[in-house]
Amino acid sequence: MMKPDVFKQPVTIFVGLGFPAEVRTVMEAYRHLAEWPATFRDAAHSIALKACTAALRGEIEAETARGLFVAFAEKHDLLAPESAASMTSLSQRNKEPHVR
Repeated sequence: MMKPDVFKQPVTIFVGLGFPAEVRTVMEAYRHLAEWPATFRDAAHSIALKACTAALRGEIEAETARGLFVAFAEKHDLLAPESAASMTSLSQRNKEPHVR
């Protein structure tokens, strides 16, 4: 059985100088949000942080917090392309011939 705060699918975001990092748990997402500079905090940040806090308390599902963390990451251009693209393009790559 998975721990209740582990995401079914990790979220890959850019950190620091554009290095990709996998966020696998609610606690990791919470840490990234807690370290986000105060001057850049907005409604998306606030909602994601509240969701992570609620998930850590067991009040909501980890996947709900994950979705709101992804929305925050998308809004701030933190999502690594492979995390967004891998879900949809993986099946397409297996079907479509490669053209060079």
